[in-house]
Formats: sequence, C-alpha cells, structure tokens
Amino acid sequence: MSTAVMPTYGRADIAFVRGEGAYLIAADGKRYLDFCAGIAVDALGHCHPRLVEVLSQQASRVWHTSNLYRIPAQERLAERLVANSFADMAFFCNSGAEAVEGGIKICRKFHSANGHPERWRILSFDGSFHGRTLATLAAAKNGNHLDGFGPASDGFDNLPFGNTNALRAAITEETAAILVEPIQGEGGIRPANPGFLKDVRAVADEFGLLVFYDEVQTGVGRTGKLWAYEWTDAVPDVMSIAKGLGSGFPIGAVLATTEAAKGMTPGTHGSTFGGNHLATTVADAVLETILEDGFLANVSAVSEVLRQQLEELCGRHPTVFKSVRGAGLMLGIECISLNLDLMSMAQEEGLLTVVAGENVLRLVPPLIIEEHHVEEAIEILNKVAERGALVND
Repeated sequence: MSTAVMPTYGRADIAFVRGEGAYLIAADGKRYLDFCAGIAVDALGHCHPRLVEVLSQQASRVWHTSNLYRIPAQERLAERLVANSFADMAFFCNSGAEAVEGGIKICRKFHSANGHPERWRILSFDGSFHGRTLATLAAAKNGNHLDGFGPASDGFDNLPFGNTNALRAAITEETAAILVEPIQGEGGIRPANPGFLKDVRAVADEFGLLVFYDEVQTGVGRTGKLWAYEWTDAVPDVMSIAKGLGSGFPIGAVLATTEAAKGMTPGTHGSTFGGNHLATTVADAVLETILEDGFLANVSAVSEVLRQQLEELCGRHPTVFKSVRGAGLMLGIECISLNLDLMSMAQEEGLLTVVAGENVLRLVPPLIIEEHHVEEAIEILNKVAERGALVND
C-alpha cells in the first residue's frame, strides 16, 4: 500500500477496479457481494445505468460555477426534497459531517434571530456519531475519536440514549436543540424507541427547542421509507442527509422548515463546492429513482426476507451470533464471536460487511438487492458462522 496516503484508515489489502450492481470486482478478478455499500452510501449499487448516463451528460456540459449563480439541477433537487419531506428548503454541502455542522448553525442562528443568542447549546446522545469535524466529534463525545485533539468544542451536552428523564433534566436557558439519530449507525445499529422520538418532539415543543435529526445514514430509503422519521409521528425541524443521496457521488444537505431556517440569510453559511452541477444532477436522479413506484416497497420486502433469514442464522449458530436489530436494509447482527474476525472471514468468502458499535456486524447493502443476493449472503454468513464456531471451540 502507498505510504503517500495518510494512514487514517485501517485498510484491507484489496483494490477494487470495477463495480456492477451489488458486486465489486477486485484487481485480481475476485468478485465480492457488497453488503457494505461504501458504508451505506451506494444506494443504487455500483455503476447504475441511469446515474452513469446523467453524470456523463452533465460532465460534458458544465461542472462547477459557484453558488454566486443559479444552478438549475440544485433547484430541481431542492424542490424534489421539499416535496417529499417535512422541509421547506435545503442547503447543499459535500458530506454528512458538513450537513450536521450546517444544522448546528441553523439551530443556533434560529434562536439568535428570535432575540435569544444565549440559546446555543445542543443536546446529543451517547453512542452517536455525527462526523469527524471538531464540532461533530464534540456532539458525539466519543473519547477515542476526540483523543489528542485538545479540549472538545463547547456547546454540547451528551445524554443517555433513549432516556426522557435525563433529557428533561438537561434542558437549561441555554439549550437550543436536540440532535438525535433515529437509528444509531456507528454506535451499533441501535434504533431509538419510537416512543422516545415522540418524547423528544414533545419536550422540544414544551421548551421551545428545535428537533434536529441526523439521517445521514438512515435517510434516502435505507429503512424502507424515504426518511426514518416517517416511521413515527415525530417530525423534525432540521435534518442532515448525505450518504445515499449521491449513491457514491459526494453530496450532503441540510433540510429545514422556513421557521427553523429564519436566521439563514446571505453570508451566514456557505460551501464552495456544495450543490454543484455534477453532484446535484446525480443526486436528483438518485432521488427520482428511489421515488419510483414500487422501489421502497421492494426495499421493505427484501429487508424482511433478509431479517428473517438472519434471525434463523442466529438460531442455528448461538455461539457466534446473538441477535438482529435495525430497520430496512440497515441491519446489525450482535455477535458473540469478535465482529472484526467475522468481517474478515466474510471478506475471504466473498462478502463485504462492516463492523459497528460494541461487537456488531453491520449489513447495509445497496437498496437494489434482490432475494437471490440475500440467499448468497446468508450462505456465506453460514460458512462464516461455522468457521467462527470452530474458533470459539
């Protein structure tokens, strides 16, 4: 591996040279079933024909002009997002962390615009992950991620996930918003109880706070609905999205109601590359595809098959796998064996997965998978479990 690349990742010694739907092909010709999908990014799989077509067409026209000018594809994408969510408007950036940062600024600016600049603190939860910038690291309060970078940025109060009493007790005159993932991804595929999300909404309304959802991983169809918040009546005021939005092309966005974004005027925020012609053209095609009749229904149907077979797998191999949790095609297997070992074994057998949280094997395949992909994945995981059981013995 090249020493010219900064070693901030523990990389597997595999170089992929081609992608086809739910599969990746390595330089040595080996074919892998991809249930990692770039960590829940490649929503439409690899080299989806529609995305290849629109990207190629746009690349021959114009790439980047700056947000100093109108960008037609950006406007189309914003209108599509607004028409299919709680939001009235969108701000575009390049990643999930930037989307969360933008949301933090929106929440704080809202209170400042209302004459309460002292309301700037954000309530967040243990086990969360919101990105790798200094502010998003501070929001998640993960000690390993913060180590060596100096004191954590102030303005965030981290609470026990799912604890309404702790949430109420933490609110002060400085509190601006509540930041929560409907399902914690990096934290181990930990779904928030629907009742807790309703409590978050009710508490926010009671104290005049904004509800800020981080749907970077759960959004854009991952759970079987376009947005995870749709599984409850707890609608946010602000929401960050990214990952699946570009299906591999870098883009993020912050969605907000007009009221929540009332403080965002010219000069309050910006992004040089955010929402450029290429990114928004691709993302608009992604969203258009996912919103086609039957697409999300198929995600739900296939995910039910996958979940059922994973639960049966846990029953067959209780010394290796413990339980399954998550929603849609965002599932985690709580492991008895070490998840890193199981991930490596799966990789050797031709299945790509990713670890999460405390000993969880995460499965976040492309949303285009079919039942035969599920059968192939289960067959490989069964082999992995048999190998894992031998190791445990």
